[in-house]
Amino acid sequence: MKILHTSDWHIGRTFHQHSTAEALGHVLDSLVEVVRQHGVDVVVVSGDIFDSATPSAPAVQELDRVLVALSRAGARVVATSGNHDSPARLGAKAAFTAEVGVHIRTRAEEHAQPVVITDEHGPVHFYAIPYLEPSLVRQHWPQRRLSNQAEVMEFAMDNVRDDLQSCGSPRSVVLAHTFVAGAEGASCDSERAITAGGIDRVPVPTFDGVTYAALGHIHRRNTLADHVRYSGAPLHLSFSEQDAPRGAWLVTLDGEGLHEVRWMDLPVPRRLTTLTGTLADLLHDPQFDAHVDDWLRVRLSDSHRPLEPMRRLRERFSHCAVLEFAPTDPDRAGGAISSEALAVLSDEELMSMFLAHVRGGEGPSADEAALLADVVSHVRAAEAGQ
Repeated sequence: MKILHTSDWHIGRTFHQHSTAEALGHVLDSLVEVVRQHGVDVVVVSGDIFDSATPSAPAVQELDRVLVALSRAGARVVATSGNHDSPARLGAKAAFTAEVGVHIRTRAEEHAQPVVITDEHGPVHFYAIPYLEPSLVRQHWPQRRLSNQAEVMEFAMDNVRDDLQSCGSPRSVVLAHTFVAGAEGASCDSERAITAGGIDRVPVPTFDGVTYAALGHIHRRNTLADHVRYSGAPLHLSFSEQDAPRGAWLVTLDGEGLHEVRWMDLPVPRRLTTLTGTLADLLHDPQFDAHVDDWLRVRLSDSHRPLEPMRRLRERFSHCAVLEFAPTDPDRAGGAISSEALAVLSDEELMSMFLAHVRGGEGPSADEAALLADVVSHVRAAEAGQ
């Protein structure tokens, strides 16, 4: 059986106020093509299918489009909800879609009720564990202490192992949307933190006893054990991920269990790049020609802030999304000052320090200093009623 492990589609996401709909649609079409070319039997989607608990009508229509395309390509689908999804909304049509081989499992109490799919070697049990917020799910199991992600996932996996033992099935796949210890890129800017009771990391051995654990939530691919992996998001969603590959895991099961896991690259519709330099260099140096169509984060190294840098940058780089000021001369940029020191400074000195701060260490000129002194004099006169 061939299984394609993907997650964190985040349909409906914006990237610095720009829609990702067209780019994500292109990537998901490529995912369908992987299914078709490699004869994938099952696609598993481990949560954060939507970016919002209240997805827009176009986002819902896009999910329908992709699910139909996967089904027509010959794959069954098993999907679950993540911390961005609304379990009720995502699972609203589950009873109908299951009839055509698209199994959307979002109810916490169903985590140990498998979707059973059979190949020439027999059944494979798929357990879809949605994101389990302890404060919301402990009402279902008041007899068990469930105060954080580690405890909730251990409880869920105990139930999965009990079900596997009762049915005697040797092959199983778990989908789980959670934060497992040791995942690289755990602090990606585009991921919403999962915190519960102060302990939000699940130990890797929690997933012992299953053939493969298809994880979601972390947006970089990760291999935590041979059978425990994150696929990451199929689209770059922040500059902290710009160098991370995008794709999905192609997992092959034989009659004995896990046979092979291969990485399938997916296209990157528009590269994410960070450029550093002075505004003049960025606007005119030919070495930057290769990046005119990239999404850009620009770090300006000018010693003082130039006028209208974003407008000017976008004349050459139309997809410049982020602008940061990072002067290369730390002495000119100035440093922190204590509140005690600030308290004894004059108004003129404070304004001079502010100008130096916002201009990368360049304080007021003689004319500017005279103007500041004149303004302060007028303010003091007004306060004194003169």
